[in-house]
Amino acid sequence: MRKLIAGNWKMFGTLAMAGAWANAVRGAAIPVDALVCPPAPLVSLMAHALLGSTVAVGGQDCHAADEGAHTGDVSAPMLRDAGATHVIVGHSERRADHGETDAGVRAKAVAAARAGLLPIVCVGETEAERDAGAAQEVVGRQLTGSLPDGFAGVVAYEPVWAIGTGRTPTAADVAAMHAFIRQTLEQRFGSHGAGLRVLYGGSVKPANAAELLAVPNVDGALVGGASLKADDFLAICRASA
Repeated sequence: MRKLIAGNWKMFGTLAMAGAWANAVRGAAIPVDALVCPPAPLVSLMAHALLGSTVAVGGQDCHAADEGAHTGDVSAPMLRDAGATHVIVGHSERRADHGETDAGVRAKAVAAARAGLLPIVCVGETEAERDAGAAQEVVGRQLTGSLPDGFAGVVAYEPVWAIGTGRTPTAADVAAMHAFIRQTLEQRFGSHGAGLRVLYGGSVKPANAAELLAVPNVDGALVGGASLKADDFLAICRASA
């Protein structure tokens, strides 16, 4: 399966930075499927700047409703209209900072698919949950609650304790969790589950990308801080070829 490298800019980026980033990657040879998810105000700009390139554009979150009195929120149809093709839902930072539940994430995934976006549903355990031996239990519960029936998107596994910390699980740890996720997907969705992409996210950078992306059942990466620099993002894309 062709790998997907998705950059999540989180709450970083300016018009000038986005324009320079797009210029740097637009003509580059990228041997994988590539996606960048900037903050909502930059989605339209990036979609236009990268039009005709091999890099797609996505959102970082969407509301479960298509429209309504939800001040400050962004709907999936709005993202689609702005040029997005994907949207991240259920990122651990939103689960923690905004109290998002599995049911809420599932509703957002449904809304994304309804609008023609490919949802990237994030799951992952905290350090305390892993130390307690509950990592698979937590991730299994999140998969069950966050993925709707007929799910046709992407799953991103992010050990919460590795996001932005510079720490990463061992290759064996990643392999074990991704094998568990694959088994869970196949048990629920059958042969379709075998073809769903499962990304790894958590302090992915050029120095460790090749090792992580060579792990069985790792079908790409959800990249945070390293995706802000075009050269680093391209290096990660090339490491996965």
